[in-house]
Amino acid sequence: MAGKLIWAGVLKEKPLWFDMYNVFPPLREHIFQRPRLQYGKAKASIQDIWYHEDQIRVKFYLAYGSGQKVFDLFNPNFKSTCHRFVEKYTELQKFRETDKEKLFVKIGKALLVEGVILKQVGDVLNCVNVSLISKTLSTWNDPIDKEHLWSIVQYLKELKVSSEMPLMLLTWLESS
Repeated sequence: MAGKLIWAGVLKEKPLWFDMYNVFPPLREHIFQRPRLQYGKAKASIQDIWYHEDQIRVKFYLAYGSGQKVFDLFNPNFKSTCHRFVEKYTELQKFRETDKEKLFVKIGKALLVEGVILKQVGDVLNCVNVSLISKTLSTWNDPIDKEHLWSIVQYLKELKVSSEMPLMLLTWLESS
């Protein structure tokens, strides 16, 4: 290219690299080509981002489904049942609980105290938030005993929440 420019008279002197280029030419000729624009399906190398909480959410939705509670997007302080579950999971995991099944049961107990009853997938309702339970539990000063829990179960049966009792409530009654 430079040789043609010298021959045409555009360059009056040879560049410093011209003789070296003639003695040791490149293996392939350098040709500039504009990169082609990709239309349609572009191949992007986007990596999936997975957080520890995502694994907990997957287990929650597999076990309990999405629930019947509607997300209140107008309320900036709204927390879904899954979000509350994940918060409790990380809070209880700090106590170094290794058995994940026991941890799920403990989270169910903790959410029951707050008034959230988790229902297994396949039940009539996936998640029921009974305000009476949370009011009753918030007024108790003593530890929860079986009589109080059975009164809650009887109340739920009167409401006909489900024909079956929630799994978490049963495991709590058996363990206490």
